[in-house]
Amino acid sequence: MTRKIPLQSFGSLRVKTPFCLPGQRIGVMGGTFNPPHDGHRIAAEAAMKRLKLDQVWWLITPGNPLKSHNGLSSLAGRMDLVRAFAHGPKMKITGFERELGTRYTAGTLSFLTRRYPAVRFVWIMGADNLAYFDRWQHWRHIAEIMPIAVVDRPNWRHAALSSPAARALERYRVPESEAASLADRQPPAWMLLTIRLSGLSSTALRATKPAELGAK
Repeated sequence: MTRKIPLQSFGSLRVKTPFCLPGQRIGVMGGTFNPPHDGHRIAAEAAMKRLKLDQVWWLITPGNPLKSHNGLSSLAGRMDLVRAFAHGPKMKITGFERELGTRYTAGTLSFLTRRYPAVRFVWIMGADNLAYFDRWQHWRHIAEIMPIAVVDRPNWRHAALSSPAARALERYRVPESEAASLADRQPPAWMLLTIRLSGLSSTALRATKPAELGAK
């Protein structure tokens, strides 16, 4: 694959990310988290352990470009909710995409690797996202920017591994037994992490608790 990073025009000096040091291994787990639930926590903790990460950044996005924003709680409100699930000093909550001025993952990850070239980042996403990854803007470039850890989701494993993106990136798939080395690998590199599955979903939770999850 040609290493061709998409460039975007945004002011980066005002963007405040969590503190990190050269050489650290950091997982970036993005999403609207509307609302967060135990499934997200299980994924973050499993990625932390299996990938031997120093930190996991919960990147709460202003909104998913592929989804409706109807019923989307405020960014500040969702960040407060995430803090109840992201336990421990290695779990960092951030919404820096608001200052960055982009909602697209390609631009966000490109920014991180330019600002912190000595940090070993890993992008963390669910198997449900891999199933539709080919619909993301510059999805092939995302795979070239940093390694990707795909965490299993209930009933999504087959759809994810048979998806157009997974087939296109198959030769770059790393065996799960080598999870501890993923952050050190030159992208493209990705793997599917088998984790303890949770049947919870943000969509179902919004349907059952609309009053509690409204915009703040």
